[in-house]
Amino acid sequence: MTTDWSVDWAAKQWDLTASAQAVGPFVRSGFLEAWWSSFGTPDEPLDVVIDDTGLVPFWLTSDAIRLAGEPDLTDYHAPLGIDGSQMLVDYILSRPRGAPYVFDSLPEEAASSIVAFFDYQGVEVNNHQHAVAMRLSLPISYDEYLTSIGKKQRHEMRRKARRFGELLGDPVLTVGDAFDDLDAFFAFHRQAGGDKGTFMTPQREAFFRDLMAIDGARLDVLRDGVGAPVAASFGFVDADAYYLYNSAYDPARSDASPGIVMLSMLIEQAIAHERRWFDFLKGDETYKYRLGAEERPLFRIAGVR
Repeated sequence: MTTDWSVDWAAKQWDLTASAQAVGPFVRSGFLEAWWSSFGTPDEPLDVVIDDTGLVPFWLTSDAIRLAGEPDLTDYHAPLGIDGSQMLVDYILSRPRGAPYVFDSLPEEAASSIVAFFDYQGVEVNNHQHAVAMRLSLPISYDEYLTSIGKKQRHEMRRKARRFGELLGDPVLTVGDAFDDLDAFFAFHRQAGGDKGTFMTPQREAFFRDLMAIDGARLDVLRDGVGAPVAASFGFVDADAYYLYNSAYDPARSDASPGIVMLSMLIEQAIAHERRWFDFLKGDETYKYRLGAEERPLFRIAGVR
């Protein structure tokens, strides 16, 4: 096992199977390199532990040893490879006494594996649920999905789709480009009220532009009857799922419910592409429950060497 302070983002071990299923791009080099390029600092370096059967990217912050990717931007964490969890524990046990560690956003499979190796070493850790991701298990057809969410919600979605058509014409979902459509996505954010209106800083814009270049990233744009963008979603796709990372809509068109109309079309699209999951990622907002999503617990493991 070697520790390499200059990260090899092209190492083949980044493609090893993660210790939890369906965790999207968040444990892979493309996403983490984009995150590090935008937000990394020399004062809080990365330390990637790697061998032929595992890889664990540690982030040495000022207050703790963490997994690379800050939790507000990184929805899942998980060691890579059959030896990844053991490598994580071995790394912590090699640190000086008194060193704190915090590993967040772990799906249950990943957390259980790590805890098992700590237990084997006789080390007690604090392992508790700290958040949820919300996932929709996709049926084989969109009609079956509409049946599954119940009469009231099905009626509401159809009502909003009709309202959109009356106000703006037939909705069309298109694949967006990295130039004009991405700029429209940023503009929708800046026009929003509350915290959303201040989210898209220049630094985060640069981050999203870098993310557009990674495998599986996609920008979907909802257009009105004349082709003008009224909403956009930034997400990722892989063999397991569509991951809804971020979305925004034109507040001047809010009376047409472009956000819900876009979500319903994205779900229909994911079903058509035979995805297993539509993953709304972190956060337990009410609309996710209404659309049929269920909680996926996320765990935080913490302790002091």
